[in-house]
Amino acid sequence: MGSFSIWHWLIVLAVVLLLFGRGKIPELMGDVAKGIKNFKSGMSEPDETEADTSKTIDNATGEQVKPAKKTTKL
Repeated sequence: MGSFSIWHWLIVLAVVLLLFGRGKIPELMGDVAKGIKNFKSGMSEPDETEADTSKTIDNATGEQVKPAKKTTKL
């Protein structure tokens, strides 16, 4: 009662193939892999893009100025 037999797994596999088709499953797995790679590369890059794109407005002149970059001491 606790485990599934081979016939249960074959039926589940047949239903999944009927729903998604043979070409759709590798495409979905490829998209998942690309998402994981993008996430890892985003986590490893420093926050330079955030500092470059954010701008503040100087209240005295009304001009847009870039904020000073944050420095960290090691």
